[in-house]
Amino acid sequence: MNDNIASPDHEKPIKDSKGRAQLRQWLNKSFRIKMTDGRVLYGTFACTDRDGNIILASCSEYLSEHSDPSEERVLGLIMVPGRHIVSIQVDDMSEPRKLLDCSSKLSSESVTPEE
Repeated sequence: MNDNIASPDHEKPIKDSKGRAQLRQWLNKSFRIKMTDGRVLYGTFACTDRDGNIILASCSEYLSEHSDPSEERVLGLIMVPGRHIVSIQVDDMSEPRKLLDCSSKLSSESVTPEE
């Protein structure tokens, strides 16, 4: 994977920060997000922004962590406001059935562009 990105203001690529490199590794991985209101979202990580908002593709919603799978609500492509996220887990396919808790790694400070 290319660790350099083209800067819109320059022709010369800039080196990714550690936060950006981590986010790139999480692209297209399955995320499980717990919300402040108790809902749980399962979907594919598509992107984020510096405010901690997350875009999930192919997302399904459950009313609680222990909801019956028949209570699934298919949402499709959604934006999850960062202020409503309690925790995030990444499904690491290199180790089957293991979820990595990445909540502490996702902060706007760790993904801000280097100046």
